Amino acid sequence: MAKKKKKNQSGKTARSLQSILGGGFLTNGKMAENLPFLLFLAFLALIYIGNSFYAEKNIRKIERIQRELKELRYEHIYTKSKLMSKSRQSEVAESLSEEGIKESRTPPGKIKIEKD
Repeated sequence: MAKKKKKNQSGKTARSLQSILGGGFLTNGKMAENLPFLLFLAFLALIYIGNSFYAEKNIRKIERIQRELKELRYEHIYTKSKLMSKSRQSEVAESLSEEGIKESRTPPGKIKIEKD
């Protein structure tokens, strides 16, 4: 009896597979009743696929922007350190000596105005 049951199940599976591959399940009356639900499921599947593509696009965009931000941060640090080294008094005096301007060795004096 177990052998007959196994054979019966494999026969049902074969018929079901043949019905699906052949398109016979579409002509079944139950299928016509469930068509709106199946269309709704297909619509949800399309929305799901579109949402996943949109999310992947956003992830790639975020990663690109983060890389760009990292590069700009490095450039900012490099430029800031370069500016700090160029603005030291010794560097400014050296660059101006090439122009012919010398650093004053005497301290600035106060100008006093007497009121009458």
